[in-house]
Amino acid sequence: MSVVLRSRQQIALMRAAGRLVAATLDALREHVRPGVTTRELDRIAEQFVRKHGAIPAYKGYRGFPATICVAVNNVICHGIPGNQRLKEGDIVGIDIGVRLNGWYGDACITLPVGTISPEAQRLLEVAEEAMWRGIRAARGGAHLGDIGAAIQTYVEANGFSVVREWTGHGVGQLLHEEPTVLHYGKPGSGMRLRPGMTFTIEPMINAGGPEAVLDKTDGWTVRTADGSLSAQFEHTIAITEGEPEILTLP
Repeated sequence: MSVVLRSRQQIALMRAAGRLVAATLDALREHVRPGVTTRELDRIAEQFVRKHGAIPAYKGYRGFPATICVAVNNVICHGIPGNQRLKEGDIVGIDIGVRLNGWYGDACITLPVGTISPEAQRLLEVAEEAMWRGIRAARGGAHLGDIGAAIQTYVEANGFSVVREWTGHGVGQLLHEEPTVLHYGKPGSGMRLRPGMTFTIEPMINAGGPEAVLDKTDGWTVRTADGSLSAQFEHTIAITEGEPEILTLP
C-alpha cells in the first residue's frame, strides 16, 4: 500500500474525528478512579462516541470486542476491558479510535489512579515527553527515522526502554495505513516526510526492558516480559511545510 497525501479538506474531516477522540478521552478522565472497572470505562466511551454520531473504530476490528484498549500497569497495549477494578496507585492507558463521516482519529493517554509512586509518575512524564519529541521531529522534509531517533534517544537517556514490536501507523479513511512509524531508529533514515501525510506517533515506554509477551488466552493483551510498568501516549498528526498539525487535540 502506498502512502496517501491528504488535501486540506480531507485533513479538516480528520480533524473533526480527532477532536471527538480528544473529547472522549477528556470525558473519561473524571471516571478514572479507584473502584471503577475497565468495562465501565468502555461503556462510557462507547456511549459518548455514538452520542456524537461516530462509530467506535476498534470494536469489531479484527475481532476486538471493545471500544477502548486498556493498559493497566504492566500491560503495554491492546488490553480488553473487563471486570478488573482500578485501585489506588495503578496507572491505566486508554487508547481509542473513532470513525466520523468516513474518517478516523486515534489517540491514547495514560492516567494515574489516585496517588501513584514516584517511579510511575516519572514513567508517565518521560513517556508523554517522548511522544512530543517525536511529534516535533515530524516536519516536512525530515525522515521517519528522525522521529524514532528523537524518541529513543530521550527515553534511553532517562533509563527506560522503547517497545519495538508495536508502532505508529498511517491513518485516514482506514484505521491502519502506510507508513509504519517506528519509535526507535537513526536520524536521516527511512521515508522522507511530505506535506499531507497523516499518521500516529504513539511510543510505548517500559520501565524495564523493551521485551513484550502476548497473552495466549485472549490473543490480544500485550504485557511487559519482565513485569515492569508501561505507559503510552499517542496523537494523530498531519505533516505540513512547517510544524506538524496535531489532529487529536480538543
